[in-house]
Amino acid sequence: MTELIIIAIAALAVVAIVVIYNGLIAKRQMASNGWADIDVQLKRRADLIPQLVTVVQAYAAHERQLFEDVAQKRGAALAAGDDALRRGAAESELSRPVARLIAVAEAYPDLKASQNFLDLQNELSDTEDKIEMARRFFNGAVRELNTAVETFPSNLVAAIAAIRARQYFEIGTADAAVPSINIGGPA
Repeated sequence: MTELIIIAIAALAVVAIVVIYNGLIAKRQMASNGWADIDVQLKRRADLIPQLVTVVQAYAAHERQLFEDVAQKRGAALAAGDDALRRGAAESELSRPVARLIAVAEAYPDLKASQNFLDLQNELSDTEDKIEMARRFFNGAVRELNTAVETFPSNLVAAIAAIRARQYFEIGTADAAVPSINIGGPA
């Protein structure tokens, strides 16, 4: 009878460990999926920026330093890869010259009236909204994973399975400097 109780307890422990492990893996996969969504939107934004620069360049050729700054910061953002901390810092740095680029465009009425420019601005605005949504999803998934990795008893299983907490994706205060890109009327 005692042997049966020991076997039942051991079986329950194994089932509990498997359930906890599977839960941790599911949370890790959600965080990975969230990062992939962010990455797609950041790449979309990175692809839109050179098009926007090209359109603005035709009107404001004397802003060469700004265009070079945008290109450099875009390259650094793309090079940051999957490291959430480095990528967030690089994206913050990219936001500054893009904000200046939009401000330069405001000084050219013909440019503001260009359908190509307006379309690019609308796409950029849509992409920024998607980045924000993807960032919220990712950070929520990371919060759930980190909570599971740090709380008992799942922390024991996480340590054995080498499942680690992940970094949140945060863009610094430069992100707040990105102006509204709706040029159809007063802000």
